[in-house]
Amino acid sequence: MKKGKLYFRYGTMGSAKTAILLATAYNFEERKLCFVCLKPVIDTREGDSVIRSRIGIERKCEWIYSDTNLFERAKEMHEKTGVVVDWYLVDEAQFLTEAQVDQLARIVDVYGSNVICYGLRTDFQSHLFEGSRRLFELADSIDEIKSTCNCGRKTIINARIDQHGDFVEEGAQVEIGGDDRYVAVCRRCWRNKRIEQASRDALPLF
Repeated sequence: MKKGKLYFRYGTMGSAKTAILLATAYNFEERKLCFVCLKPVIDTREGDSVIRSRIGIERKCEWIYSDTNLFERAKEMHEKTGVVVDWYLVDEAQFLTEAQVDQLARIVDVYGSNVICYGLRTDFQSHLFEGSRRLFELADSIDEIKSTCNCGRKTIINARIDQHGDFVEEGAQVEIGGDDRYVAVCRRCWRNKRIEQASRDALPLF
């Protein structure tokens, strides 16, 4: 049996994770490899079953619902067609459940498929997402897709912003949005901006 791996490739928003996934899918298509693109249904910004990059390229995909059993889906496909998928490419992997990451790992171990998960590491409060945490625990290979803050340092925080550009401190972990709701910054800029906001808000009003 071929030996597959579970990969986690993470980065902040705007680090071209989705563009890399789509370029990888194109490469697999050119080489006539058997692959499947998947995406959690929680992100519906791009319409029905579509993965779209900010640079404008897109590809049809299969939705992953909160109750989707990814191993059973792979098993069913194998039993019906006899085909073992060479590669699974998963976008927005931070939105996977812990159980679904376990199921992806089982696909690797049982069928020898390769699974590449692309996603965020942490939320706007710098806390790990459920899917990301489990991927850090189980992945055979973990790679950071780096991007640069306006100050020149590496971005690690996906800061949520309001209509005035201020950082939002409270709210639900998941809130879908683009450049109008999030900005990727380094830890130092994130800290300094929050200190600045706290100092400003503490000033008395006359």
